[in-house]
Amino acid sequence: MHGTPLGPTPPTPLPTEKLQFAMPPMHDSVEEERRHRKERLAGALRIFGRLGFEDGVSGHITARDPEFTDCFWVNPFGMPFKHVTVSDLVLANSEGQVLDGRYHVNQAAFTVHSQVHAARPDVVAVAHCHSVHGRALSALGELLDPLTQESCAFYEDHALYDAYTGVAVDADEGRRIAAALGSRKALVLRNHGLLTVGDSVDAAAWWFLSMERSSQVQLLARAAGRPVLIDHRAAVATWEQLGGDLVAWINYQPLWQDISRSEPDLLT
Repeated sequence: MHGTPLGPTPPTPLPTEKLQFAMPPMHDSVEEERRHRKERLAGALRIFGRLGFEDGVSGHITARDPEFTDCFWVNPFGMPFKHVTVSDLVLANSEGQVLDGRYHVNQAAFTVHSQVHAARPDVVAVAHCHSVHGRALSALGELLDPLTQESCAFYEDHALYDAYTGVAVDADEGRRIAAALGSRKALVLRNHGLLTVGDSVDAAAWWFLSMERSSQVQLLARAAGRPVLIDHRAAVATWEQLGGDLVAWINYQPLWQDISRSEPDLLT
C-alpha cells in the first residue's frame, strides 16, 4: 500500500512562544528591586549553608542596594547561613557601619567586599566563602585549568591574588584584592579561598558554586593521573557560550526554585 501512513498522527509541535523560559525579572521600583535582591541573597546563603561552604563565622555574600548604591546588604555576623531570612539581613555602608538591621557585620570580610564593589560599579553581588576545595586550590597558588566545560566558563576570566597577609582588616588590602580581580568574574585568593562577582546575586552565587566544583574536579583529576587540557581555541569558544552572567543566572534557577519552595520561611 502506498501513500497512507501507518499508526496515529503525532501531535503538532507547540509554538515556542507558548513554552515557559525564565529570564531575569524587571522591576518597576527600587523597593521591588531591593526586595528581590534581599530574597535572592537570603536564598543564596541558605544554599551555601546546605553545601557546607561556611566555616565558623567566615564567609559572606553582599548585594548592592539598588537605590543607595554605595551601601550593601549582607548576612548577619555569627548567624548560620541555613537560618538566614530576608528580615535578618543587614544593610551597611562602605565603611561597614550598620544602617538597617539588628546585627553586626564581619568587618574584616566587609572591608574586602566594599572595595570590590567600589572598584566594580557593574557588580551587584560579591560572594566569598572558605569552601574546602577552593581553599585547597588556593593553597597551591594556582588558577583553574580548562579541564571541563564548566571550568572553561572561567577561562582567562579569573585571576590569582598571589599574597597572604593574614585576616584582611584594612582598606588597602581590599583595594589590592579588587585590583587583582580587575574586570574578571572570579579570584583565587592564595592560601585563603575563592571570590566571585556577578551582575545579580544569582550570577555571583552560581559562579562561586561552579568554581568550587571546578576546583574539586581539578584536584581529583590531578590525584588520579595526568589531566588532559582543553585547547585554547575550544576553551575560548566555550567561554563565549557559557561565561556570561545571564548564563550563570539561568543555571542558578533550579537551585533558587528548590530553596524557595522547600524553605519558604527564608522570605520572611
